[in-house]
Amino acid sequence: MSTAAPRTAGQEHLWSVDEHLEDILATVRPLDPIELQLLDAQGCVLVEDVTVPVSLPPFDNSSMDGYAVRVADVAGASEEFPAALEVVGDVAAGQSDLVRVGPGQAARIMTGAPLPPGAEAVVPVEWTDGGLGEGPVTGMRARSLAPEGAAGQVQVYRSAQARAHVRAKGSDVKAGDRALEAGTILGPPQIGLLAAIGRGTVRVRPRPRVVVMSTGSELVQPDEQLAAGQIYDSNSFALTAAARDAGAIAYRVGAVADDAETLRTTIEDQLVRADLMVTTGGVSVGAYDVVKEALSYVGDEDQAGSGIEFRKLAMQPGKPQGFGSIGPEHTPLLALPGNPVSSYVSFELFVRPAIRTLMGLDDVHRPRTRARLVADKALTSPEGRRQFLRARYADGTVTPVGGAGSHLVAALAHADALIVVPEDVESVEPGAEVEVVLLG
Repeated sequence: MSTAAPRTAGQEHLWSVDEHLEDILATVRPLDPIELQLLDAQGCVLVEDVTVPVSLPPFDNSSMDGYAVRVADVAGASEEFPAALEVVGDVAAGQSDLVRVGPGQAARIMTGAPLPPGAEAVVPVEWTDGGLGEGPVTGMRARSLAPEGAAGQVQVYRSAQARAHVRAKGSDVKAGDRALEAGTILGPPQIGLLAAIGRGTVRVRPRPRVVVMSTGSELVQPDEQLAAGQIYDSNSFALTAAARDAGAIAYRVGAVADDAETLRTTIEDQLVRADLMVTTGGVSVGAYDVVKEALSYVGDEDQAGSGIEFRKLAMQPGKPQGFGSIGPEHTPLLALPGNPVSSYVSFELFVRPAIRTLMGLDDVHRPRTRARLVADKALTSPEGRRQFLRARYADGTVTPVGGAGSHLVAALAHADALIVVPEDVESVEPGAEVEVVLLG
């Protein structure tokens, strides 16, 4: 799994951001396709082209409520000299037994109803007297209240061209056309199209199931009372929401105390519902950083090819990271640092691309752009580290938000971008062009 260069004893190797990401994406594989009902497939990626079996619309139909007529019968019609036509019946949406429209005749027709035989156009009801003989009307009387409206005579006050207000068969898509391409993410419009062409199921890569858990005995659930030395668990909420935003089905696990055996057991219990696991906290070098203690052993004896490797990356924030696989299915696990900004930046750089890879997407990264830096003073960055600074992006400019501290949650909530400062740059002057990762 590791792509890092060999290192001598006692030498600390700093992985680059690109090395770590490359290792993750080389290990994570798209989930196997399955057949799902349409609504269950929302948010999933289509794995095959879908061909239209029946044209849309499947027949010529009216785009208006009005009257189906022959063009010659309404030629030259006006309010001063209306065309008087015999109404021979109604044509409603879904109706199959259609009346025929002959010379001097009209059929009252509803939106979406098939164009009846003999008719060449539809005149909107607003162009007629609605059969009342009292000048132009604004709508039809309900059939249940006035069934006689389907018979008698109608005055038409305007002429109509052939095919006026008629939606032609196949004008949306034709039988044999490709409705959707493989690789399409199925949102509401795509689900609607599949239903419209008669597809009740579709073959997709399922949305990955992601289990998120935070570690730390100091963590308390929101709405509970804080004791001395305690803080609220925000990471698991932020990362679960981020996983859902990336397209996953995400499960949040309550914070786990700093006990290696408890954490190990919790992770093993969660494997049954995980295509990917994410932990936050406990990956640094402290005496209570139990994620390393709990996971370093995994797979060494029982699962060949499994195991978690803990690394230091040449980045800020987010230097300590862990990655590998766990359990009998070799489920990928990413262990992120515990500071809120570090964990979120790490998620965007590493976990989100992993989720999108599991989904089978080609483009797994957030969009990037170049922008002009707007700041009161130069930005500083540590030598040899790629720094990611929270920022706001607008109209080709980017402005830092908050300081560089990895604990500043409030500033993170107001950021919609990350400024990227390369490893070989230690200072960026206001007005300089910088690379920006767009988060929203």
